[in-house]
Amino acid sequence: MSVSNPSIRVRFAPSPTGYLHIGGARTALFNWLFARHHKGTFILRIEDTDEVRSTDESVSGILESMKWLGLDWDEGPTADGKSTIGNFGPYFQMQRLDKYQAACEDLIKKGMAYPCYCTPEEVEKMRELAMLAKRPPKYDGRCRSLSVEERQLKEAEGRKKSIRFRTPHAGNTRFADLVRGGLDFENVLLEDFVILKTSGVPTYNFACVVDDHLMAISHVIRGDDHLSNTPRQILVYEALSWAPPAFAHLAMILGSDGSRLSKRHGATSVMEYRDLGYLPEVVLNYLALLGWGTEDSQQLFTQAEMIEKFSLERCGKSPATFDPAKLLWMNGEYIRKTPPAQLATLAKPFFKDKPIDAIPAKTYELAVTLELEKVKLLTDVPRLTDFLLWDEYEYREEAVTKVLRAEGAAGILDELAKRLAVLNPFDLAGIEALCKALAKDKGVKNGAIFHPLRVAVSGRTEGPSLWHMVEFLGKERTLERIQRAQKLLGGIHV
Repeated sequence: MSVSNPSIRVRFAPSPTGYLHIGGARTALFNWLFARHHKGTFILRIEDTDEVRSTDESVSGILESMKWLGLDWDEGPTADGKSTIGNFGPYFQMQRLDKYQAACEDLIKKGMAYPCYCTPEEVEKMRELAMLAKRPPKYDGRCRSLSVEERQLKEAEGRKKSIRFRTPHAGNTRFADLVRGGLDFENVLLEDFVILKTSGVPTYNFACVVDDHLMAISHVIRGDDHLSNTPRQILVYEALSWAPPAFAHLAMILGSDGSRLSKRHGATSVMEYRDLGYLPEVVLNYLALLGWGTEDSQQLFTQAEMIEKFSLERCGKSPATFDPAKLLWMNGEYIRKTPPAQLATLAKPFFKDKPIDAIPAKTYELAVTLELEKVKLLTDVPRLTDFLLWDEYEYREEAVTKVLRAEGAAGILDELAKRLAVLNPFDLAGIEALCKALAKDKGVKNGAIFHPLRVAVSGRTEGPSLWHMVEFLGKERTLERIQRAQKLLGGIHV
């Protein structure tokens, strides 16, 4: 029996301003693996403080993506987003404004935060002037030392105030990153950053500190695009006399051209991969390899193996490259290891315009089995099995021109129809023997018999084993399809 480890608490905290992308899913996975490996707690927190771009639709999309991937969480909103699980909620930041206000007031009392009356335009001008003077482009601190009277005057003018953190101008902020080792930041390079906006809504660097402390987060595992935020957050922890969690910053994911992963490198939304026909366990397996690996460079993992072997010590510092070709290869490998009955069920939703449920389960499953070696995506199943399951298939023009209209092909179909009509039993061995005997009788190569039969009954030059395909179709459907091909060629040829 496994024993939980209450001291290990990690969180995935997406912003609901769009879909869950591959980078975010990788972060969620590494947090989930870390929690499951250590038998700790995995928390889902929604950081919805972007008042303009946060949407309920994005929240639903994130929850749906997490469910599809199988990344179950121990605390956070329920899967439908209507209630919560866990004792550290609420798990939506916009429902926690009172907690940020209380922490902010504490900082003001300690002299570690102050009101700022500068407009966004004024702050931008400060940064432009700093850049012209070849200084770091940051807020110049002009409201840092305002007297009570000066503040009253600003407020009398109707100026709205934000609250800024009083960043130390001297010294360094150091921490030991669990992936990157010891890191050191000069405080003089950091500005007095806003912690509460004029609307009273907290900024990211403040809200996540308050939440991580109140939710007893032990480890913050996130992308290295947050690395520059960490010294600011540590300073807030220190100002509030709170112990910071351990930090681990994961290497970024790059596209095949070496640039940051984006839409042009292929689908980046988790749900797009679902809709393209990828298996969720494949996406997880592939994401695990983006920045982490085992000593023996294992490529294919079960979920249990990933949990057992995962460690932050094996996470790399160098950027990982997203390779769509490798993901596709991996999906094919997983699919071929999936039991045909299960694969058939998984592929059903991709039969958009066909009544797949009207096909007997065993027939459908056998059709999937015949084409299994060619399936790389679940979306391949309808395309590859359509002609096996329904008789309304199309003849491909190239196949008709090169095969059915080749010299002697029409006569061969006529003879095939006669011989197959009296074949009994109509099975693999009999079909193969019949076709080879016809080739011998006609004095032609086997292909001269095999190819016209294949195109006649499928409309294409490629497909599963000819004998298996004809046996699957059965005598009646095979003869009907040959007759259809004969009509296409203008009738029976003697």
